[in-house]
Amino acid sequence: MIKENVAQLLNDQINKELYSAYLYLEFSNFYNDQGLNGFANWYMIQAQEERDHAMLFMQYMQNNDLKVTLDAIAKPDAELKTNMDPLTAGLKHEKYVTELIHTIYDAAYENKDFRTMQFLDWFVKEQGEEETNANDMIKKMELFGNDPKSLYLLDQEMAARTYSAPSLTL
Repeated sequence: MIKENVAQLLNDQINKELYSAYLYLEFSNFYNDQGLNGFANWYMIQAQEERDHAMLFMQYMQNNDLKVTLDAIAKPDAELKTNMDPLTAGLKHEKYVTELIHTIYDAAYENKDFRTMQFLDWFVKEQGEEETNANDMIKKMELFGNDPKSLYLLDQEMAARTYSAPSLTL
């Protein structure tokens, strides 16, 4: 049985993942306004992934007969002025989400909630990938972002990203 504190953290995570999707839509809009459609595409797909994460948490709760409460999603507050701003804000946000996942995992561990721990294992791995991707994008922007031709090629690279559904099945 999932303890109340773990259930509350899982429910909170649904809303945090939906906020993440909202934040990445904001980043996509920023890059679209800059004419960097590849970066806009990258973050549009990232928003889809975050929405999928929220849906996985919701399905997990429903599969365990837990009530889901959806809260209002806050307006993203990232200040976006340069092409680097969404990238650094994205890395900071992914580190925050990693902390959230670890907090849920810790609560599940304390309660010997092995089913929830097993569910969260996928998210622990996913967050490692998310932070690596965010770091890689920052490095590429630092290397190539100041040269218009190189930025064009980098934007083309980001445009090649395609959506793939999460590999986690419940």
